[in-house]
Amino acid sequence: MEKTSKLSGFYKLPVEERLKIVAQFADLSSEETETINKNGSLPMEIANNMIENVIGTYELPIGIACNFLINNKDYLVPMVTEEPSVVAAASNSAKIIRESGGFFTNSTRPVMIGMIQFSGIKNISHSKQIILEHKQELLDYANDQDILVRFGGGAKEIEIKIVPTQSFGDLLVVHLFVDCCDAMGANAVNTMCEAISGKIKDLLKEGQMGFRIISNLATERLVRSRATIKKEFLGEDVIEKILIGHEFAVNHAYRTATHNKGIMNGIVAAALACGNDTRALEAGAHSWASITGKYLPLTKYEKDIDGNLCISIELPMAVGIIGGAIRVHPTARANLKIIGAKTARELAEVFTSVGLAQIFASMRAIATVGIQKGHMNLHARNIAMSVGAKGEEQIKKIAEQMIEEKCISFKRAKEIFENL
Repeated sequence: MEKTSKLSGFYKLPVEERLKIVAQFADLSSEETETINKNGSLPMEIANNMIENVIGTYELPIGIACNFLINNKDYLVPMVTEEPSVVAAASNSAKIIRESGGFFTNSTRPVMIGMIQFSGIKNISHSKQIILEHKQELLDYANDQDILVRFGGGAKEIEIKIVPTQSFGDLLVVHLFVDCCDAMGANAVNTMCEAISGKIKDLLKEGQMGFRIISNLATERLVRSRATIKKEFLGEDVIEKILIGHEFAVNHAYRTATHNKGIMNGIVAAALACGNDTRALEAGAHSWASITGKYLPLTKYEKDIDGNLCISIELPMAVGIIGGAIRVHPTARANLKIIGAKTARELAEVFTSVGLAQIFASMRAIATVGIQKGHMNLHARNIAMSVGAKGEEQIKKIAEQMIEEKCISFKRAKEIFENL
């Protein structure tokens, strides 16, 4: 089988056939394939040790976004979401972008920032100098706490920030920069911060030690993706509407929020499938969107000299391929194997490209047929199931009748169901 993510008619195949194709693409073992295929793939013994007060597990569908060509490499992307049309939209956008050359990405090193906060320090300038004089000693001690240094990572730099407050005067905040390699890094960074905070307190001999915690605004861990969509795939009128729509998002926060949510539809679904911290990604993305003091889109939309649509995105992306839930969750490990990313940076670049594809799909739909056409057609199946329809034939019949009547509602689905 040719290893390509361009899978025509993939959505028409039975579930078993789709999984077979993905298993061949990713060279999944029978055990990994079974993990994805069966219900309740997270054993209760593992679940009970992942979080507290476990009473069961909660499942969502895993879909495969096809057609992704990133830096001239094919990817299939598992996505976990409850929202209809997300996977289809990402796949469709990726197909259009593929025909125009695909996505191109770059990223910075996976550096996270830990913060150690002190209050009640009378001579902040003097204290700042003391800390910086002992910088190497503190970095060495931080690196003694974790194995990251073995892989070329670890604590790399220290900076001092002064944070004014209304009630407690100036806070002295130590920023610890840690190269997390292929981990997201929260546990490593927090461990290092807690370890060196006592040493800093001893050096200063004054003040009160406060919070010691990682920042999810990963400004040192940026990922970028871009694509050019040839004008013949869209038409000049649609491109113009899309560009106006993007300016709408730039200048009106109520639209910006929905625009950035559309990006995160893709990123969060892919990250969740791979066992990554989706809350950290959301927090970092929206903080980055606000870093100038104005909440802005995470994307840029422009037109090149030939009239083609150029789209790009930049955002913080703290993800990992080791550690945390990734290590213990069997389906997350299998989904990571499907993507095939060898480093955390590669995984971040895939996620970012999915986000860029997702918002392009949304922008294109709004500029042409409207956002509801594809979404509601898929939603009709959910409504059919909610009234008690069972089996593919019955669900399809109710959904198609509602779509034909242009009346997709619980009430109408129930009437059709009762008349079958």
